[in-house]
Amino acid sequence: MTAPSARPRLFALTWPMLLELLLGIGIGIIGTALAARLSDNSGAAFGLANQVFAALFVLFRVIGAGVSVAVTQALGAGRRDQADAVARAVVGASTWLGVGGAVAALVAAGPLLGLVNAPPEVAPLAKTLLQALAPALLLDAWNANMSSVMRSHLRSREALFVVVVIQVITLVVALLAMPSLGLVGFALACAVGRAVGLVMHILLWRTRLDLRLRAADWWRLVPAPLATVLHIGIPGAAENISWRLAFMTSLAAVAQLGAHALATHAYTMQFLHVILMFSLAISFAVEIMVGHMIGAGRLHAANRLVRRSLGLGIVLALVVSCAFALAGPWLLTRFTSDPAIVALGCTLLWWTVLVEPGRSFNLVVINALRAAGDARYPVVVGSASMAIVLAGGSWFLGVYLGWGLVGVWIAYAADEWIRGLLMWRRWATLGWLPHARAAHRRLRDTRAG
Repeated sequence: MTAPSARPRLFALTWPMLLELLLGIGIGIIGTALAARLSDNSGAAFGLANQVFAALFVLFRVIGAGVSVAVTQALGAGRRDQADAVARAVVGASTWLGVGGAVAALVAAGPLLGLVNAPPEVAPLAKTLLQALAPALLLDAWNANMSSVMRSHLRSREALFVVVVIQVITLVVALLAMPSLGLVGFALACAVGRAVGLVMHILLWRTRLDLRLRAADWWRLVPAPLATVLHIGIPGAAENISWRLAFMTSLAAVAQLGAHALATHAYTMQFLHVILMFSLAISFAVEIMVGHMIGAGRLHAANRLVRRSLGLGIVLALVVSCAFALAGPWLLTRFTSDPAIVALGCTLLWWTVLVEPGRSFNLVVINALRAAGDARYPVVVGSASMAIVLAGGSWFLGVYLGWGLVGVWIAYAADEWIRGLLMWRRWATLGWLPHARAAHRRLRDTRAG
């Protein structure tokens, strides 16, 4: 077959994914700036609509969290036929999930924006943008999961190339369309860019993976391959939903502190998103490599890889977060001239030096546990910390005790470290091993059959 025969290497998988993640953040920042040029209300509407868009995107995690694991394990075991069956089944499932997300954006845009307390002067603009983004949701469902299949076949560079093309087209069309069409111009740009990306994925599946989609693949739900995907995907999506709900609760606590605190939180979070991209890229690469190793029965190699990658993730988190903390006074003045916001933001960036190493445990080890087939432990154990420490701690420390945003950041750090150390204990004590052996045995038995 056309998939590369060499074993996956951490750096070769990590750097394309890091660039892909940074491109995604970049287009969001540029889109916010373009919307703000129209008016302050347009900028606020852009932010709110994209929050709801991101929440609807969680639907795709139901299969997105499992497709990479299912495909990499099958490829590691030499079961290309099974990997292809999963890929075809995921395309059909993506169609139905994408249609569901698009319909929700079209029909329920108003109530969904009500849940995030959209102000009356912003809500109509945000509703129009969210409804216009509905086609992009459907296209995202296909693109996200087809890209995961590409990366599982160790085609990270090709996947990155598609993302670059999507983002460049989106930016160019947005620059041309937004001055005349307003926020709808951004939605048009997203749809055009993602449509081109879908065509590229179809062509790359044919030329790089020797995988040609049939008409029925776009709508048919195939139970057997999807069962494998959902076994990993449902717990993965549940964990993501739990975190998002807890984080939104913490945002409500920040809102209680006033507009000054909200602005400081928003600016500082922009830098956090960039800092965590390094650990996130490593974690995605680890998930792919561990999946291949589990499929091939190389359990000791998987254990060594996770330990080495976690160390790398922690070191990078410390170095990058310290760099941002040192550059904080300069970075924050790019957003605001308010000295109080700059001072508080700098304080939060130094607290981030404590938050990010703990987050590395969660990103790297949880993805490794998922790749080994141990997907339920992270959501069962992590949900309690998210609810009590992240959500409850933000209110208790930030609002009740009056520690403000520093209290919220302490809750963030405590949650990341508590969950991270529990995940590390699970890995270090080999609690994942029975799941990995069961996955390898299942793949071996199907190959023998």
